[in-house]
Amino acid sequence: MWSNRLRNGIFFALLALFWGTSYPAIEVGLQSLPPLLFAALRFDLASVALFGYVFATGRRRWPETRAEWRVIAIGGVFLIGLYFALQFVGQSYVSSAISAVMMSFVPVVTPAFAVPLLRERLSPPAIGGIVIGLLGVVIVADPGGALDGRLIGVFLLFGSAVSFAFGSVLTARFDTALPLSTTQAWVTLVGAGVLHLSSGVLEPSAAAVLAAGPPIDALVALGYLAVAASAGGFLLYFELLRELGPSELSLVSYLTPVVAAVSGWLALGEAITASTMLGFCVIAAGFALIELRPLHRLLTRHRRHATARRYAEPGTIAVAGNRYYE
Repeated sequence: MWSNRLRNGIFFALLALFWGTSYPAIEVGLQSLPPLLFAALRFDLASVALFGYVFATGRRRWPETRAEWRVIAIGGVFLIGLYFALQFVGQSYVSSAISAVMMSFVPVVTPAFAVPLLRERLSPPAIGGIVIGLLGVVIVADPGGALDGRLIGVFLLFGSAVSFAFGSVLTARFDTALPLSTTQAWVTLVGAGVLHLSSGVLEPSAAAVLAAGPPIDALVALGYLAVAASAGGFLLYFELLRELGPSELSLVSYLTPVVAAVSGWLALGEAITASTMLGFCVIAAGFALIELRPLHRLLTRHRRHATARRYAEPGTIAVAGNRYYE
């Protein structure tokens, strides 16, 4: 049990590290690559890595049902294509810390789509949590800023969070037997295609930039994003989802901005503003209200384990208040 707990803790920390440091890496690549092209190249490489994993592990490689193809299409358009298009363009206006804070809004806005699409009910605390989360977005946006700068970036990042939440709820409507790693590989491939199409239409200079060859720092950032943050991050995420469940794993969304802010400050000298930190705290408070019951169960379970271990006798194993003899 302790080995599993240690393993999950290491995986959780790695996931937060990979996803948190991805934001400064995006910042580095955006200095020389158009945002949509940069995002497309990231998922070109990530899809190769994910399909390599699928082939190496012998998992089923092809979707077989309409539901499986629908999940792939929805995921490719909303969870990769539109999500990362808006995120990369939005981050070209703001710091990596602000971008990460805005992405922490995803689990706050997701229940708003679950009500009409999955026929779920929102409790009064959850409704209050969504409202508080929106207030946090307003604080991060800093409406007093210039219309051509921070506000535009936050608006695009807000759209990115909404796209991911909407796509997540849509895919939840379909029950498929396709392995998660195979699903993610296909979703990534379709998303890369959507991003390339968007780049071809909206970035006329992208072909010339690509032909000239990106600088070495952009290539390093691209490789890190594709292998560690995308392929490695998604595999860690799905492994932890199976081990911890969605409520406990969703907490990574609130460790990631902290890692992004610290790594952006250390690597790029980005300032961590008071409004960004305040907005993050308000969004986190909104999330806590939405997940009030799951978080309470989680804390209660950990408290019971801690109490049981404290009073366990030598030669026994304590689990949730019960003692088992070795």
